[in-house]
Amino acid sequence: MTRIPLGILDLVPVPSGSTPAQAVAATLDIVRRAEAAGYHRYWFAEHHFNPGVIGSSPAVLIALAGAFTDRIRLGSGAVQLSPQDTEATIAEEYALLATAFPGRIDLGVGRSGLTSGGPSGPIHAPESVTPEGLLIPEPFSFERVFDAPKFKTLARLLVRGQGGADFADQVETIVALLADGVGSGDERVGLGTSPAGAAPELRLFGSGTLTARLAGRLGLPFAANYHSAPSGVLVSIQEYRRSFTPSEGLEKPHVIVSADVVAAPTSARAAELAAGYPAWVRSIRSGLGAIPYPTAAEAAALEWTDAERRLVDDRLRTQFVGTPADVVERLTTLQRATAADELVLTTITHDPEDRAASFESIARAWRD
Repeated sequence: MTRIPLGILDLVPVPSGSTPAQAVAATLDIVRRAEAAGYHRYWFAEHHFNPGVIGSSPAVLIALAGAFTDRIRLGSGAVQLSPQDTEATIAEEYALLATAFPGRIDLGVGRSGLTSGGPSGPIHAPESVTPEGLLIPEPFSFERVFDAPKFKTLARLLVRGQGGADFADQVETIVALLADGVGSGDERVGLGTSPAGAAPELRLFGSGTLTARLAGRLGLPFAANYHSAPSGVLVSIQEYRRSFTPSEGLEKPHVIVSADVVAAPTSARAAELAAGYPAWVRSIRSGLGAIPYPTAAEAAALEWTDAERRLVDDRLRTQFVGTPADVVERLTTLQRATAADELVLTTITHDPEDRAASFESIARAWRD
C-alpha cells in the first residue's frame, strides 16, 4: 500500500544517570538526523514537573530545533489548554515561530487532563482485534492518575481556578486569531505577525470523542493517540470523520495517528532497549510522574505487584517492538485499521543513540 508520511513525537526523555541538559542536546541531535532521514514532522509534547521528561514549553523546544534544521515541520503535540490559558498568548507565540520558520510550524492543541480528568468523552468497550489485526485493548481508567496527590498539586500550580473559557471556545478564538482576527472595525485585534501563507497550521489532539467532534466541526486536522490511549483510537477517528465539515484550510478529513515504537537490528536487542518502558509507564499511571528512563538492569531489579502489571498492560501490548521490518509491518497494520493520512512515532530508550538509530532504521524500512 502507499507509504504515508512519518513524523516524530518527542517527549525529550531524561535517562537515568543523565541530566536535563544532556536530554535537550540529544533531542537536538535527533531532530537533525530525523530531517536527514526524511521524516515529515517533529513534534514536542507538553508535560510539567516530571523528572523523566522535559516538555514544559514546546514552543521553546521548537525554536531550538528550528536552528538545527531547514525543512522538517516543527510543532507541539500538544499544547494542553486549561481554563486559564490565554488564547492570544498561544496564538502570538506560534505566529512568531511561523515568522522565524515560515511554512514549517504546527500548533497542536489538546484538552488538559488536569481539568478534564483524562481523555475527552469516556469510551467503554471490551478488548478487540480489528480485521486488519490491530489490537484495541479495554479502556484504561485515568481516575487513579488524576486523583493522585501530585496531580492535585499540579492543578493548583498550573490552573488558577476553574473559570475562563471552555476548550471549544478557546480553540475557536485561536482559529479566529490565526485567520482574520477577533472583533470588527476599530475593535478588531489581529496578529499581523506571520507573512501570508506562513501561519502555523492548527490541529487538535485527542483520545476521546469530544475533541474529535470539535476538530470535525471546525474542519481541522485531527491527531489520535494510539500510543497513550489505544482503546479510543478507532472511536475518536470515527467521530472525527462523521463530524467533519470542510473548511477554508481543509477540504476533507486529515487523520494523524501516533504509535510507540522501538526498532533494533534484532528482536532480542529491541526487547532489551524497551525493557525500561514498563517501569516508566508505571510511574506515570501511578500518578507519580515520569521517572528518568531506567536501564534494562535497573528495570529488572524493580519489584511488581499484579495490580501494577495490569496498570501498564495495554501500553505494553500496543507498543511496536522488534526489527525495523517488524515495526513497519505493525505500522502498516495501524495505517490500514485507521486509514491514517500520517503516522507519528514516539520512542524512548535509555541511550539517545539507540533512539536515533531506531528512528533512522524505521525510516529506511518504511521507504523500501
